[in-house]
Amino acid sequence: MFKLGQRVVIVADSFEQGLPLGEYGYLIARDRNPDSAFAWVVRIPKIDKQYPVVEEDIALEAKLLEEEADRISREALLDFALATRNEALFRQLVGLQDEEEANDEPVKESVEDFIRKVNMKAWI
Repeated sequence: MFKLGQRVVIVADSFEQGLPLGEYGYLIARDRNPDSAFAWVVRIPKIDKQYPVVEEDIALEAKLLEEEADRISREALLDFALATRNEALFRQLVGLQDEEEANDEPVKESVEDFIRKVNMKAWI
């Protein structure tokens, strides 16, 4: 998954080494020792240090940016559906459409029930 020289972001600190979370670094070495828990060595240029890390502690910067863009676009669509009272789009985004298809009987709900369900989802 990772290659030497790739730019990565520190997303976790599994072994509580004092890793700078959220900082970017570069993969400078791979630890192939079977007795070691660490898989990579990451150089953090901002603090001028190297840390051995496991793969779960790092993520590609491009992947994190893609996930954030997907989350923001989903939130924007959800806000749009609520602002325009577009029930079909709201149900599609929240996943209520799948629940309705699972039920055999078509249930017609009132506007008050729909608003109550939206408020329940927003509260959680």
